Amino acid sequence: MMEDNYLQLFVDETTLYNRIVLGNLLPWSWWSPLPHFFQTWLRNYIAGSILYLISGLLWCFYIYYLKRHVYIPKDAIPSRKAMVLQIYVAMKAMPWYSALPSVSEYMVENGWTNCYSRIGDVSWIAYLVYLFIYLVLVEFGIYWMHRELHDIKPLYKYLHATHHIYNKQNTLSPFAGLAFHPLDGILQAVPHVIALFLVPTHFTTHIGLLFLEAIWTANIHDCINGKLWPVMGAGYHTIHHTTYRHNYGHYTIWMDWMHGTLRDPTDDACGKEM
Repeated sequence: MMEDNYLQLFVDETTLYNRIVLGNLLPWSWWSPLPHFFQTWLRNYIAGSILYLISGLLWCFYIYYLKRHVYIPKDAIPSRKAMVLQIYVAMKAMPWYSALPSVSEYMVENGWTNCYSRIGDVSWIAYLVYLFIYLVLVEFGIYWMHRELHDIKPLYKYLHATHHIYNKQNTLSPFAGLAFHPLDGILQAVPHVIALFLVPTHFTTHIGLLFLEAIWTANIHDCINGKLWPVMGAGYHTIHHTTYRHNYGHYTIWMDWMHGTLRDPTDDACGKEM
């Protein structure tokens, strides 16, 4: 009974998120008869789409208009046609992307993972330690998943090549961050879910980090070389799009440094420095 009561905390939290997103579109009475899993998927789809579009639009407006020619040379600014194509590819995959957090929330709600609901259940120190381990596992998993998507030829040909048509500075934009084949995008996010089974994870933090991916991937595709060590910024990631054999990491350069795949950006690789 105590376990059921604790799991209800997760259900209550996801229900709250569903009401916040869906209830602002139509009265909640319209949505409440629907299965909880479908509500969750629809909420993730709507929230993910809005986050992707708004963050991409704001970032493009800032670097291509407000700061035009400051960070990116004129000949490196992607065309509207390229950005529209990236939005099309990303939005076509968004319904499938939304399935992953929906499934992870379902597993958490049913007690299949090591998630906990409240930071007070473990203490702030334990929360920070577990979060560090979680991020290390995610970094490790995404590095190897990304690298194998290049090294295993059928995976590259049929999945990852969709993303790598953006292989020049003037074809990359923040909108390219989620322009993947749906299965490719899911595979690269799967380490976030696997980590839930390996380390105690704060549920709200897990959800937040999954949605942070939309912002993070926009950032590393903007071609601005921020040079904030050891962050895997756009300077490194643009090199990945031009050489195909370097800088597979996600948040940091550590995995590439450890496995000999790191290549530092040159001064002119991504336009002017911030």
